[in-house]
Amino acid sequence: MERSILIVGEGMIAEDVSDRLSGEYDVHRQPDFEAGVPEETGLVLIVHDAWRPSLYREAEEILRPAGIPWLRGFISFGEGVIGPLVSPGGPGCSACADMRRFIAGPDSNEMRVLEQIITDFRRNPWASRAGCRHIARLICTEIKTFMEQGPGSLEQKVRLINLLTLESTSHFYMPEPLCEVCGSCPDDTAENARISLQPSPKPDPDSYRSRPAEDIKDALRAGFLDSRTGIFNGKMYDAILPFADTIVNMPLWIGNEGVGGRTHSYEESELTAVLEGLERYSGIKPRGKRTMTFDCYRNVKDQALDPRKTGLHDEGQYEQPAFPFRPFDQDRPLHWVWGYSFSEKRPILVPESLAYYSLGREDSFVYETSNGCSMGGTLEEAIFHAILEVVERDSFLLTWYARLPLREIDLRSCEHAELRIMTERVRAVAGYDLHVYNSTMEHGIPSIWAVAKNRKRDGLNLLCTAGAHPNPVIAVKSALHELAGMMLKYDSRLEAERGKYEEMLQDPFLVQNMEEHSMLYGLPEAEERLRFLLDQHQKPQTFQEAFKQVAKNRDIKEDLEEFLDIFRRLNLEVIVVDQTSPITKRNGLYCVKVLIPGMLPMTFGHRLIRLAGLERVFTVPVKLGFMKEALTPGELNPHPHPFP
Repeated sequence: MERSILIVGEGMIAEDVSDRLSGEYDVHRQPDFEAGVPEETGLVLIVHDAWRPSLYREAEEILRPAGIPWLRGFISFGEGVIGPLVSPGGPGCSACADMRRFIAGPDSNEMRVLEQIITDFRRNPWASRAGCRHIARLICTEIKTFMEQGPGSLEQKVRLINLLTLESTSHFYMPEPLCEVCGSCPDDTAENARISLQPSPKPDPDSYRSRPAEDIKDALRAGFLDSRTGIFNGKMYDAILPFADTIVNMPLWIGNEGVGGRTHSYEESELTAVLEGLERYSGIKPRGKRTMTFDCYRNVKDQALDPRKTGLHDEGQYEQPAFPFRPFDQDRPLHWVWGYSFSEKRPILVPESLAYYSLGREDSFVYETSNGCSMGGTLEEAIFHAILEVVERDSFLLTWYARLPLREIDLRSCEHAELRIMTERVRAVAGYDLHVYNSTMEHGIPSIWAVAKNRKRDGLNLLCTAGAHPNPVIAVKSALHELAGMMLKYDSRLEAERGKYEEMLQDPFLVQNMEEHSMLYGLPEAEERLRFLLDQHQKPQTFQEAFKQVAKNRDIKEDLEEFLDIFRRLNLEVIVVDQTSPITKRNGLYCVKVLIPGMLPMTFGHRLIRLAGLERVFTVPVKLGFMKEALTPGELNPHPHPFP
């Protein structure tokens, strides 16, 4: 490269870099950008013995429009930082790098505040001469690579140098799609929301995935799991549980969130946890499109979903002190995102607080979680599995609120060897017996309710979960993996905090989070609330009696179209909001949120249940022959549900 290098900076690092590069390249040097950028500049280096956040913001404003790449080097809180190499016009800037580095660090909020208020550090006390010379040497190595070969190893990466040991490590960071500096997300429009289903061939007729997750495991691990800059900054193996359990930590500005994966190997569980974490990350807020519509329902109702069809809290809940949501008001402006209605075959506006997590949003009117969110290797695959999650939660809650006396399924009638081994392992290692009940509702999609009953004298007494899948064996295996995540792990906590859960037994509104829903039913005294399931008066069904044989399709699109036909016949609308962002799409992953208005949404915290306007909780039990007459509100189960 013949164009010159501009060094902006002062201090030992700047002096050393300038001396090293001047002998090989045409180097200009100045303390800041007041004199502008020389016309012949091909690369800018911003190097100081301390952190200069205001100067990096200025560099982005000046150099990006000018099309000039730049690299920074500095010392901050005991370590040297080199990078990223910012290429103009592309994603990945210094602001993205700092955001990832701050949020993954132990003092994320403090660092964010410092970045906003500090304009200038003259010299970091850790800036020793030896450390600065080492940083300068590494910077020059990167410059040589850039000048001879183009963008080097620091594009979307930062190098961190421990100033005690001089050890350096390279860390990839994921550009933030909504970054104000380098983000390029398109506007959310009706046209962009249209979905035309495409072929999604399966590698095997028995599979319901478009490709094995193992195909991208290395890319996922390298791209998302990094202790210093990753969307996930740590992992932990749990050797107590009956199956291989891996938890990855997802750092957020509001705190850390653990995401687990459970399979038969720790490596596969790590991959599952990362995928589950990406699904949650995608559901927090829009990252693939910029929300453009802010209006009241009355003005957009011809193009919009009526939020009341998805279930509201009742009037008494909204009147509770410090209730986190306001009643839905047709005249109150909301943020809306575009989804696609397969029933009406048109784009449809959906409240952003229904399409993404609702807590913390000023315009939220209900509690909405990740219910109906799923990840897939194709859009069709993601939609298919998102529908299954909606079905699973709806079947569980219908069973609970209506106290449906489901038929038990005889697990001995299943000839699937792996499932038999799993149930035996849970019995032998954790001391739990597995009971499975047929919770398939009027749609006919195989669904199960699973209960693990403790055979030991101590530990959690009962654990409950659910599953839904065209292959009921897969549904049971999935439920068993979920149940195993609680076994043995929280036994000591139940004993230590027994008084707390005994109070919840008397006052359901003390149950406030997901974990407490499960822990409550660890008490033997709570078992009577599940007598409608546990006290069986009929002979268990075999798998063959409980579930119809499902045709095996060669394409997930065909499986999905069968689902859509089912809901169309039941007059249940299927709405899909595409949550895919550049973060997931770079690895060929799609994420969606599926809403099926009328079906029961999963909530956690007893005061946050959502049943107002959802008539199926009263009518479906009659359709299935469990009841002769529709239930009344006073007949619904008043206790907190036991879903984990």
